[in-house]
Amino acid sequence: MLTNLQVDNRFVDHLPGDPEERNYVRQVRSACYSIVEPTRTSDPQLVAYSSEMASTLGFTKADCESDDFVQVFSGNKKLQGTSPYAMCYGGHQFGNWAGQLGDGRAITLGEAIGVDSANYSLQLKGAGLTPYSRSADGLAVLRSSLREFVCSEAMHHLGVPTTRALSLVLTGDTVIRDMLYDGNPAPERGAVVCRVAPTFVRFGNFEIFAAQRDFDVMRQLIDHTIKHDFPGISNIGSPSAYIQWFEEVVDRTAYLMSEWTRVGFVHGVMNTDNMSITGLTIDYGPYGWLESYDPNWTPNTTDASTKRYRFGQQPAVAHWNLLQLANAIVSVVGEAKPLEDALNNFAQSYSSYYTKALAAKLGLQRLIEQDSDLLRGLEEALLSTEIDMTLFFRHLGGIDVEATANGLAKLEQLGDVFYRPEQLYGKTATTINSWLKTYALRVRAEAGDPGRRKESMNRANPLYVPRNYLAQVAIDHADEGDFSFLHDWMEVLKNPYEEQEGKERFAGKRPEWARTHVGCSMLSCSS
Repeated sequence: MLTNLQVDNRFVDHLPGDPEERNYVRQVRSACYSIVEPTRTSDPQLVAYSSEMASTLGFTKADCESDDFVQVFSGNKKLQGTSPYAMCYGGHQFGNWAGQLGDGRAITLGEAIGVDSANYSLQLKGAGLTPYSRSADGLAVLRSSLREFVCSEAMHHLGVPTTRALSLVLTGDTVIRDMLYDGNPAPERGAVVCRVAPTFVRFGNFEIFAAQRDFDVMRQLIDHTIKHDFPGISNIGSPSAYIQWFEEVVDRTAYLMSEWTRVGFVHGVMNTDNMSITGLTIDYGPYGWLESYDPNWTPNTTDASTKRYRFGQQPAVAHWNLLQLANAIVSVVGEAKPLEDALNNFAQSYSSYYTKALAAKLGLQRLIEQDSDLLRGLEEALLSTEIDMTLFFRHLGGIDVEATANGLAKLEQLGDVFYRPEQLYGKTATTINSWLKTYALRVRAEAGDPGRRKESMNRANPLYVPRNYLAQVAIDHADEGDFSFLHDWMEVLKNPYEEQEGKERFAGKRPEWARTHVGCSMLSCSS
C-alpha cells in the first residue's frame, strides 16, 4: 500500500506524548501530542491532488489514482508504520490568552522522507475528533477544504513560504455548519484536505508549556525543532543556540510578512496558534486577497468590528505575536535582553525585505531615500479610487515610459484595473496621472531597457492569484459534482507570473456581483 512512501515518526518517537489512549476532550499536560485515529468516512472520493507534491513524496500517478490513496488520505486506512497524532498547543486569539487549543480537527498521519531527502509531515484537516476539539466535531466541509487546497498550492507557486497540500477528498458524509454564525446551520458536504509541511509546530506549541510552567518539555521541543528545522544552528541545548534560533524565527517571520504584503494576501486569523515556527503561511481559514487596494480590509467576519488582522496591520501583529513567543521562552533562554534585541530588529528586517520586493514590483533597481515622495504618491494614487492591486502592478510594467514622463500618456494605459471608472475625472484622475508621470521620470532616470524592465516586473507581479470570487465559483461547481473549473484553475495557478492564452477568466478583476456575495467579500471561521 503506497510502498514508495518512506515513513519517519520522529515527532512521536523523540518527544513526550499524552499517556491517555482514550479519545475524549480533556486538558493535556506535559505532552507534545496525543495519539488519535482519524474518524472513518463513509464514501470517500478524490476531488484533486497536487502532482508536484505527490512526486516529491515518491507517489506515482497510479498511486494517486488508486483506492489505497483515497482510503489513506480520507482517514480510513492507516499508513504502515505510522502513529497518527494531534498536537497540543495554546495560543493568543485576537490578543487574549485562550489557554489550551491544540489540533481540534487536524490529525498528523506521520512524517515521511521525500525523494529530495527532506522531511514532511502529512496532516489530515477535517479528520474528526481529538482531545483538543473542545465543543466541535473535528470535521471540515468542502468549501473551506477546497479553499485551503487551492491557496496552499497557489502560494507555493507564487514563491511565498507556505504549507503545501497533497489531496482534497470528499468524505461522503454531511456536516452541519452555521456558515455566517447567524443562527441558521445547514448541512454541507464533508471533506478532508491533506496538508504537508516540514513541521506544523507553531508559536502556541511553546506558549502552552510556559502557561503550564513545564520548561523541561518546552526545552525538549525547542531542541527537537532546532535539530530538525534549523540545521544551521549548533550547540543545541545552550542559551546561545536558543537566542540564535529566536533571531532566525524573527527574521523568517519578517520575510513572510513582506511576501504577504507583496502579493496582497490577508491571512484573516493571525492568532499565535496560527503562526508557523518555521516562517510558513499556515492554517488557511478566512483568508482573502486584496481586490481593490485597502490597507484596512480584513476578510474575516469575526474581525469586522476591530479589524485587528487587517491587511496593513499584519507586520505589526506578527511582531506582537513574536513578543508572546519571547515571553514564553525567556525562562529557558535565561535572559530577556537578547530576545528584546531580536524583536527590535523585526521592523528593520521587514522594511529591508519589503523595500527590495517593492523595488522589483516597480521595476526599479533599488529604492533610494529620495523615493519617499514617489512611494507616498503611490499610496495616494491607489487610495484615490478602487484600483485592483494585482492588475495595477501587472499593467504598470507595460506603460509607455517616454510618453508618460512627458505627460502625454494617461491612466487609460493601465487597462481594466479600475472598479469605479466613472470616478476617473477631476482630482482622482489628476492624482493618478501625476503619480504616473513621477514614476515614469524615475524609471527613465535609471535608463534601463523597456523590454527587460517589463520582463522583470512580470516576474515580481503575478497575473493570476486565487481571488475570492474564483474560489467561490470553484466551490459552487464542486458542490454540484463538477470539478473541472477547479482543475483548470489549479493548472493556471502553477504559473502565476506567465500570461496564459485562453485563461483570461482567471485573471479578471472581481465582478460586481461578487462585491457583497457570501464567500467572495468576507468569510467566517466556520469550516
